[in-house]
Amino acid sequence: MSARLLRAVCAAALATALAVSPATAEPATAEPAEPTPVPSLEIDEDAAEVDAETALAAPEAPTAPKNVATLLRELQKRYQEAEEASETYNATAEKLKQRTAQAKKVEAELTKARAALELSRGDAGRLAREQYQGRTEFSAYLQLLLARDPLRALDQSHVIERVAAGRAATVERLTAAARRADALAAASLKAVDQQKKLAARQKKQRDTVRGKLKQVETLLATLSPEQMAQLAGLEQQGVEAAQNELVASGALSSVRPPTRQGGDAITYAIEQIGKPYVWGAEGPGSFDCSGLTSQAWAAAGRPIPRTSQEQWKQLPRVPISSLRPGDLVIYFPKATHVALYIGDGLVVQAPRPGTKVKVSPLASNPLLGAVRPDPDGVPLSTYTRPDLPENARDGSDTGYSAEAAPE
Repeated sequence: MSARLLRAVCAAALATALAVSPATAEPATAEPAEPTPVPSLEIDEDAAEVDAETALAAPEAPTAPKNVATLLRELQKRYQEAEEASETYNATAEKLKQRTAQAKKVEAELTKARAALELSRGDAGRLAREQYQGRTEFSAYLQLLLARDPLRALDQSHVIERVAAGRAATVERLTAAARRADALAAASLKAVDQQKKLAARQKKQRDTVRGKLKQVETLLATLSPEQMAQLAGLEQQGVEAAQNELVASGALSSVRPPTRQGGDAITYAIEQIGKPYVWGAEGPGSFDCSGLTSQAWAAAGRPIPRTSQEQWKQLPRVPISSLRPGDLVIYFPKATHVALYIGDGLVVQAPRPGTKVKVSPLASNPLLGAVRPDPDGVPLSTYTRPDLPENARDGSDTGYSAEAAPE
């Protein structure tokens, strides 16, 4: 199968959400919102059990399934593994960025501490020379004891006490500077060691992502055009059913305006429509799913966690029935995908490799829940959403390509 046909296959075959039943348990680090029934497709949940970093230890050679339903489950499983590996990679990349900044800060402090230590050593050297030459407070006291004028001797004794205190302070500064320099040197070595470990982990996770995507491509290459057409139809039916069920439940019946910052985040996200998905990208020319949502809210003046899993873990949760534009919608049992809600049952998302930033139905992927970056924000009295580009909904919500794996 040619590369062009493969990309077409990816876009056609995976045109909808990769449905896995939502997880019922939520992390203990945050209070869950009031549960809201949301639709999901009934499929195999084994995808959620695969470890992102070890699943490639003994990969099975993919074979063509006997029927479309089995094929769909297999593709969804492969996607779940790749998506989880991707978010793990993103989390490590973020930690590496933080450790690198920390290492630079420690190195700068160490440079200053060494300069202060050299200055203190200079003062200590002068003190040693004075002691050697007999110009210490002890020799001065001997002179005072032999002085003929006691009052003058008393006045000079106060001066000598101040001199002695100053010299004691010099010794203390030298000792403190040496201790600080030693501590910072140890911290610098530790920071460099952490950088090396994180870089090695990141490389391993990058290779995991590449391998997962290659498995998907290999599986797709075994399919006939008839299987592809059946697969696309089955997935489309599933997404339409999930979206219709969500709308019929009344969960999206309320119309709410965003806050000022929420509106700014929506404007930013809409302006990115049409830009390609790239693993780990945070703009301006390309994005991954959480790169888009984190940058949208950063542009609105409210920084949020970088990855979808940390967004789900750290931000306040809201019921789907209470969604307002600007909220983040989290997908899949392990919170491995995220999109920005823009109202009317729609989200802006960077789906996955092989696709571009686009507008999709809210239920295009299996829902886990929603979070609100600005719980303290005041909704606008009136709001008009920016016009969507004509091609805002063009392209599939799915697509895979090993070429889009991280460098």
